[in-house]
Order: sequence, then C-alpha cells, then structure tokens
Amino acid sequence: MRWTKDALWAGVVLASVLVLTLLQPVLTQRTCCALEEPLTLPGLVLMVLTCATLVFRRRFPVWVAIGTMVGCGIYYPFTGSAGPLLATFVIALYSVAATGRLLVAIAIAAVAMAGIVLGEAASPTRHLDNIAMFMLVGWLVAVIALGEVSHSRRALVAEAEKRATSDERLRIARELHDVLAHNISLINVQSSAALHRRGQETEALTAIKQASKDALVELRATLGMLRQVDEQAPTAPPGLGQLGDLVERTRATGLAVTVDGETRPVPAEVDLAAYRIIQEALTNVTRHASARTVTVRIHYGDKDMRVQVDDDGRGGEVTVGNGIRGMTERARSVGGELTVDGDATGTRVSARLPIGGER
Repeated sequence: MRWTKDALWAGVVLASVLVLTLLQPVLTQRTCCALEEPLTLPGLVLMVLTCATLVFRRRFPVWVAIGTMVGCGIYYPFTGSAGPLLATFVIALYSVAATGRLLVAIAIAAVAMAGIVLGEAASPTRHLDNIAMFMLVGWLVAVIALGEVSHSRRALVAEAEKRATSDERLRIARELHDVLAHNISLINVQSSAALHRRGQETEALTAIKQASKDALVELRATLGMLRQVDEQAPTAPPGLGQLGDLVERTRATGLAVTVDGETRPVPAEVDLAAYRIIQEALTNVTRHASARTVTVRIHYGDKDMRVQVDDDGRGGEVTVGNGIRGMTERARSVGGELTVDGDATGTRVSARLPIGGER
C-alpha cells in the first residue's frame, strides 16, 4: 500500500515537473530561471529517472536526496536550468529531515548550494541572480525546518501513544491484581484452616467455593470491560455497593470486621477507587497482619470522602509492595492521596478521595 502511494506521488511530481518545464519559457520569459535549451530526449529520460527515485524516499531518504541532487546537477547542461526538477530535491530533502536526520539534511543542502555557487562561478553566463540565490537558500532552510517539525510532532505522538499503552497495561495489571489477590488470599486462608480444623471442613470448603466463585465473577467483569464482547459478562465495575459482600467474605476467614459509616452515591471512578482500596487493605490484613479485628470507616465531606481501615495486627514498619503501591495509584488516579502508618497497635490505611469541586 505504501509503495503504491509513493509510486503515485512520484508520478504526480513527474507530471507536474514535465508540464512546468514545457511551460517555463512562456511563464518566465527569460527571467532568472528561464529555460535556455529545448527539452531533449536525454533530458527527458533523466527527468523521469530523477522523479522515479522518489518512490524510495521513505525507505532510503538520504540516498534519494543525494540521487535527486546529482540528477538535477546532470540535468542542468541539457536545459541551462534545473528549474522545476529542483522540486524532487526539495521533496527528498524534506524526507531526510522528517526522518530525524537533521544534520544530514543540512549537510546535503550545503553541498547542493556549494555546487550551485561553483557552477555559477565557472559559467560564462549567470543564470541565478542574488535574489534567486537568496530565495533558494530560504526554500532549503524552510524545507529542512518543516521536516524537523514533522519529525518532532510524530515523535511526540509516538511517545504519547507509548505512554498511553503503558498506562493501560498498568491499569489492567492493577485491576487483575485487585480482582484476584483478595479472593485468592481468602481461598488460601480457608484451605489452610480446613487442614487444621478437623470436623469443620464443610464450612471452610463452602467459603472456598464462594471465594473462588466471586473471583471468577470479578475476573469476568474485568475482562468484559476490556473486551466488551462477552454479553454475559457484567461490565459495570464494582463499587461501595458491594462492600457488604466484601466484608462477609473477609469475615469468613475468622477476622472480625466492623464497618463505621454508610455508603453514598459518588462518581463512578471514585466509587471504584474506594472499593479497591478497602479490598486491598483487607487483603493485606488477611495475608500479613495476623490481626483479629478490622474497622472500616467511611466519612463524607463537602468536597471529598475519607476511607480508613484499621487493624490490631503486628503493625510496625510498613514495607511498600505491590498492594500499597496499587492503593496509592488508585487514590492518585482520582486526584486523592493515601497514607499507610503502622505501630505496635496495628496498621492504618487512610485515603482521601475528592467527590466534588476542583481536583
């Protein structure tokens, strides 16, 4: 497809150059760039070959620029003026700059100008006056500048796309971590309990079954949001409306969980962030804290809400892992902040999330 487009572009340039070359005596009427000799067959062949090199300007921009420069130089004796054929060199020079080879483009332009100056000095008849030379230099500088601007713009777009892709990968990883870590941790705790509590296997296995089912449901919901093709997969993200189910699953591990505060409607992204922060905090308590009780507090202000999870576990120095890092990213993604503090009495996870006003 690109080859076809480039070939078509080269054909358009050839047709334009040919028409302008034939009309040049009429248009210029012996001005500074007038055609001094009629177009000959060798000149026509050289014109076609020079324009044809533009087909390869994307793949070999430097060589095409050199080729068009040489072609224009050889073409000059046949007509006394390279005239419209210089357009091929200008296009090729733009391609060099547009691919990020700024210094190479400047060097090629300098060589071309040096060749023109030397040719004028060696010729008994001057074909370009000072104004024409100045305009030619200005054109070359403008073309190189446009090529560099195009390269910079594409580089910025590519960097933005790369950053967006990276952010999306992090978001997916965070979603999958939040979806799976909590329920798998519950499965681990319940299966360990089943091994040590003879006679109570049914209760533990029931909790394992429910936790695995919830993990699959949330995983399908996450994948449904990403793909939007499975009609049976729920696409609405979880929120504080499911806090009761989350608390019940955590209580099934033997942890006493208390909720202080009621949930209210908030923006969807804040609702999801609050739910995931509480979920990850409870997961960390289940896995690492060796706690007996946990209190989840939810408080609403005029412009923000606060979520706090306190446990009576080991506490001590807080080590930042994927869980805490994920909670912090959750809070920051909606313009909030999160802190984690630990001491001898336990650990506190506190998040402030904006629900109105400026972020």
